[in-house]
Amino acid sequence: MKNITPVNIRKEPIRLSQFLKLANVVQDGLEAKIRITEGEVLVNGELETRRGRKLVAADIVRIDSMDFQVTRVKKRTGDQGSVTESA
Repeated sequence: MKNITPVNIRKEPIRLSQFLKLANVVQDGLEAKIRITEGEVLVNGELETRRGRKLVAADIVRIDSMDFQVTRVKKRTGDQGSVTESA
């Protein structure tokens, strides 16, 4: 069974480049752009080269042999979204 790390977002959709930053797999937008356009990212099992690809809850993003799932949470004051550690 694959280990999928949930990444909480407060508003959907979220752009792929923003999601990669939120998941802490890239440092900034430039790195996200490069990694996406170089073909290093899969969304729901398919190669994705558009950094503006809009993700919604339940989408699975794969990068660096790691899987992340978009998870929608209710908005709370000051909440910017977060990565949830899985067991």
